[in-house]
Amino acid sequence: MRLTRGALVVAAGALAPALLLTAPAFATGTAPASAAVATASPADGTPVDEMSEEDLRIAILRILADEDSGRGVVREANEALDGTVEDMREFLKTGYRLAQAEDDRVAIVRILSDPDSGRGVKREATKALDVNTPEALRAFLETGYRLAQAEDDRVAVARILADPAISDALRAAAEDVIDGTPEELRYFLEVGQYEVDG
Repeated sequence: MRLTRGALVVAAGALAPALLLTAPAFATGTAPASAAVATASPADGTPVDEMSEEDLRIAILRILADEDSGRGVVREANEALDGTVEDMREFLKTGYRLAQAEDDRVAIVRILSDPDSGRGVKREATKALDVNTPEALRAFLETGYRLAQAEDDRVAVARILADPAISDALRAAAEDVIDGTPEELRYFLEVGQYEVDG
């Protein structure tokens, strides 16, 4: 069954864009509470309860083909595929959301265990874990982490500016970026500050 499932995953990955709605990207914003149902519905908007067995399998295989699917999602998706039509429906209605929350919880704990996590990241990650709903966990990973990282990065740039011994060129570059986007701040701290002459 695993070899057949592998072939189906490849086929579903190739056919899925034409058959299904796209899943929300990991970093595009807060996922709605019904994200699991929305990503499992075919493009014609058929509700999960009305999907055929083939549509259910394709929807689950598409989830498995997503490289961002974590261990919990993969485990539960495979169990659903090995089960009945009702098991597949239940996975798409609630199991996917709960398995994703399990994977999100693991991802957040890993972020917290990173010794380079700043105060803002730690604060927001801890809040998400304290709330502990699938929506709060996903919202942190999709938007909260990026914004908390930007807060920490802004503090790091401010520390650079507070150093009286920095060059005029580095001071000018830091002043230019301190009010920038999260991506600009991150780039400056990881690369840009080392490219400044003087």
